[in-house]
Amino acid sequence: MSSPNPTTTPFTNLQAELLKLFATEIPDEHLQELKKIIAQFLLEKARDKADKIWDERGYTQQTVERLLNES
Repeated sequence: MSSPNPTTTPFTNLQAELLKLFATEIPDEHLQELKKIIAQFLLEKARDKADKIWDERGYTQQTVERLLNES
């Protein structure tokens, strides 16, 4: 699958790929399963990014407790 030219489509690369995938009819149960897979994938990426930031900034549990108590 080739990526669409970003100057000719208002969609992101992810949206364009999903549109290609969903151009075929699939059962609702498969759609629900795909939604769960996508959500899990995005959650994992967000956690990875948060872990990287946590490590780069040298956060500890004490840091979190201090931040929570500041407000």
